[in-house]
Amino acid sequence: MPGDAQRRRELAEFLRSRRSRIDPRDLGLPVGPRRRSAGLRREEVAVLAGLSPTWYTYLEQGRKIQPSPQVLDSLAQVLRLSEDERRYLHALVHGEAISAQALEPEASAGDLLRRIVATTEPSPYPVYAADRYGDLIAWNRQALEWYDDWDALRPGERNILRWMLTAPAARERLVDWESDTRDAVARWRAEAAKWPLDAGFRERIEKLSGISPEFATWWSDQNVQEHRSKIRRLRHPELGVRVMLIVPMTSPEFTPSGVVFHLPVNESDAPKSA
Repeated sequence: MPGDAQRRRELAEFLRSRRSRIDPRDLGLPVGPRRRSAGLRREEVAVLAGLSPTWYTYLEQGRKIQPSPQVLDSLAQVLRLSEDERRYLHALVHGEAISAQALEPEASAGDLLRRIVATTEPSPYPVYAADRYGDLIAWNRQALEWYDDWDALRPGERNILRWMLTAPAARERLVDWESDTRDAVARWRAEAAKWPLDAGFRERIEKLSGISPEFATWWSDQNVQEHRSKIRRLRHPELGVRVMLIVPMTSPEFTPSGVVFHLPVNESDAPKSA
């Protein structure tokens, strides 16, 4: 199936990228003049993971083989993957089988999300809802105040990642624009791995690569990160900079869409900008 072939290619690229960043000396391996490229050799990864070098080579070549969860965890240990990267590795192999499936809700997911966001209108903090692609479904008035006039965007442009990458306002409003946007790309890659047969992700990857050089570069970095709470600094044109904790929340009724809340954080408690 085309989706399986694409997933195997993604797996091969990810393994190669993670292998290349390991310093052999950190694992007690010699670095001599015959080592032509940075990182571990395929044979070294295979031996350290207890695998056949030929079998591991097939894996990096995108051959049709199915590594077990134990093998994936062994590779994750050798390649020193973070927990987010380890989960991503498993998602590339197992795909939709490990992703959450939505339950049958009392109302449609979109309607439910709009109703949730509508209840936050009295809040002084931004709230928005987005689907698995990052397409914006609903937002409160404070989101327009702190982010941008998303009402003015055409429907095809109402995507939080696209906005972060291409909107001039994003670089003004996001104090730590580069790190925030890199994180968003890494989260998007982790989410895309859960839906290997979804043409929507492939279409958006091609489109974003064409309109944003930063996306093309950061996507090829193969970094992954789960969607979790994190600090974000926002710059309001009148109120100045405020530090907020963004908290993504979801429910089986509208998985994989979710609502992103913003909570106040004291400036003294927040990490300093780089």
